[in-house]
Amino acid sequence: MAINAPEGTRDLLPDEALFWNQFKQTAAEVFGAYGYLLIETPIMEQTELFVRGIGEATDVVSKEMFTAISGENLRRWVEEGKAPKAKSRLSLRPEGTAGVVRAVVQHDLVPQGAAPAKLMYAGPMFRAERPQKGRQRQFNQVGVECLGAEEPTIDAEAIIMLMRFYEKVGIPRDSMRLLLNSMGCEKCRPAYREKVRAYMDEHADGLCETCLTRAEVNPLRAFDCKNPQCAAVMAEAPKITDHLCDECLGHYGAVKALLDGAGVAYEEDYKLVRGLDYYTRTVFEVQVDNGMGSQNAIGGGGRYDKLAEEVGGRPTPGLGFALGFERCVLALEAAGVGFPRAQKCDLFVACVDDSVRARAFALVQECRDAGFTTEMDHQKRSLKSQFKLADKLGAAWVAVLGPDELAAGEVTLRDMGTHTEAKVRLEEVVGEMGRAIL
Repeated sequence: MAINAPEGTRDLLPDEALFWNQFKQTAAEVFGAYGYLLIETPIMEQTELFVRGIGEATDVVSKEMFTAISGENLRRWVEEGKAPKAKSRLSLRPEGTAGVVRAVVQHDLVPQGAAPAKLMYAGPMFRAERPQKGRQRQFNQVGVECLGAEEPTIDAEAIIMLMRFYEKVGIPRDSMRLLLNSMGCEKCRPAYREKVRAYMDEHADGLCETCLTRAEVNPLRAFDCKNPQCAAVMAEAPKITDHLCDECLGHYGAVKALLDGAGVAYEEDYKLVRGLDYYTRTVFEVQVDNGMGSQNAIGGGGRYDKLAEEVGGRPTPGLGFALGFERCVLALEAAGVGFPRAQKCDLFVACVDDSVRARAFALVQECRDAGFTTEMDHQKRSLKSQFKLADKLGAAWVAVLGPDELAAGEVTLRDMGTHTEAKVRLEEVVGEMGRAIL
């Protein structure tokens, strides 16, 4: 039986791999203009980081994390009942924020009185979810994190930056909806959470088992339930924006005013809570209406002013967002946006017979050294088959070299677009290619 990729994973074949690299480069250009610098963190972190940072009661931690231990630790656990030590309990990262915040704390990237640390990342994340359209067990994300600034200008700047990135990669602005909410803070959220819990207790008959469990652990997560009956019940629940403290209300109002001033359209959505426990105050999400099914969010984030403390650092306000590459691809496909082709060939050198192969090989190297993507046949095809291969590779030009051409010190250079031919001296092929492409 053939071995395929694990369920919930997929290969990025050359065309999509090329676009993924361009996607990351576009992010570096857009976010770099706002002062964000690239950071690389391990794909694996200590499991405790995600338990403390994301929240043990979240679906991400309680159900979806892939935990990794060595074969020896597994043997000792099974055969001897010795559980691995905390530092040996590792998990594949389900999201990027916790690892970046851990790195900021560990390396003291925001010392007292310093400017904020503005960081960006790109790479694979892992969640043990049921694979479906727009949701895989291994997926790619690009994200940013800003640690050390609590002003609402950072919130608005990040949202504006995110929307500009989407437009830069080609997602039409009118196909996206920006949702905005405030989650409150440690002053006002506890009281609000109790109001929601009390409301859910009163309407327990209309809620699913998962939401009844959430009512005891984190009732706000019930706003995110996809069960239509639960959604109908939670639509009448108390709204967070009616219970914000003065500081949170002022912060939320300032963010909205800054977005209004920048001409960025948004919809306030009191049900928007995001899926992770570390969020405080501003949260936002970008959704598209076409091509995504029920999984229509292509990115989002928010403020997390207590996360650095949760992972052992000093109090450091933070804000970030992440966007999913695969979901953006679906959104682009739905908008009819074409993708680049990885296959590129400037020149194909065709051999009439084996007697010229060595000189043809040397010509290929000369052209490559000059910066041209150059190919030749490596399977002793006929000249006719070589032309077919050149066409398949998308070659712009074919240089035909045979015994007669070699004796004359020249090649026959064919323009594959116009089918015109010309004799060109061997030592002038590189220069002729340069002039032709220019």
